[in-house]
Amino acid sequence: MSKPNKPTVKLALAVQYGVSAPLLPRWRIRRWVQRSLIAALRDQAFTFSTFAVVVRIEGTADARALNAQYRDKDYATNVLTFEYGLAPDGIASADIVLCLPIIKQEARTQRKDFLCHAAHLTVHGTLHALGYDHLRVRDAKKMEALEIEILAEMGISDPYYLA
Repeated sequence: MSKPNKPTVKLALAVQYGVSAPLLPRWRIRRWVQRSLIAALRDQAFTFSTFAVVVRIEGTADARALNAQYRDKDYATNVLTFEYGLAPDGIASADIVLCLPIIKQEARTQRKDFLCHAAHLTVHGTLHALGYDHLRVRDAKKMEALEIEILAEMGISDPYYLA
């Protein structure tokens, strides 16, 4: 007896660079987003056929302006996710903004490898784009567990464990 095939979701990814980020080429960002999508598909069923996401790498000024405009917070944050929901054609879309200087600063301050930290924040933003959140404790635990699982599959240690 064969198992039924899990529905697949096509990934349509665009990566944009507001600042130079040679350590974050498109293929690397794609790998992180794709791993997040695959894990989310294992975790739950989705009703969309395509996940269209734009990942934009920005500097502090633009990230701060976006955070102020859309969240009323006057500072740059490491990752912003804009989830737009499901269109009638079955496409779920989102934008993820990664603030390169903040990610670098946090990696140094927290004594984390830059690429590991960037991977974590890309995974975190992607899960938000797929409908996960951390507003309630139960939801936060689920989201963090999924992040840890995805990162472990890439050989990256638990970002929430403070040594």
